Amino acid sequence: MSIVTFISNMIIPMLIFYIVGLAIMMKKDCYDSFIIGAKEGMKTVISVMPTLLGLMMAVGVLRSSGFLDWLSGFIGFYTEKIGVPACIIPVTIIRMFSASAATGLTLDIFKEYGTDSLEGLMASIIMCTTETVFYSISLYFMSVGIKNTRWTILGAMICTFAGIVASIVFAYLM
Repeated sequence: MSIVTFISNMIIPMLIFYIVGLAIMMKKDCYDSFIIGAKEGMKTVISVMPTLLGLMMAVGVLRSSGFLDWLSGFIGFYTEKIGVPACIIPVTIIRMFSASAATGLTLDIFKEYGTDSLEGLMASIIMCTTETVFYSISLYFMSVGIKNTRWTILGAMICTFAGIVASIVFAYLM
């Protein structure tokens, strides 16, 4: 295990030394290239910031207003009949917008039900098999200026639904 820890601690420094060494061997000015890349990265961050702030604010409003609890209770009433606990519903909804908020909800499930419970297993697997659909689409499409998403959202929602169903099946199999 100590070898794995050593390698994982050395990967990033070795990668940096490799890039700098390669730039020196090719007689490129790696510092200027780094500065140019950092400037472009900051421009991207500034252009995407309003979208990110809007998404974060929307998730905060959903959680604070009680709408998420109401929606979860409404959907959970029907999903409990097929074996899906109501406490999983907020994780599946919020996960499409924010990974960190969904992680907080998952930790709440762990505290209440335990990590090895059916609810804990479902939440864990859902966090691994789904993606932050709206965050990713808004971030990447906004950064490159794409306005027409065409079939991207539908495809991503189908994949997310498939991940949720697979998570539930796998949790029951465990």
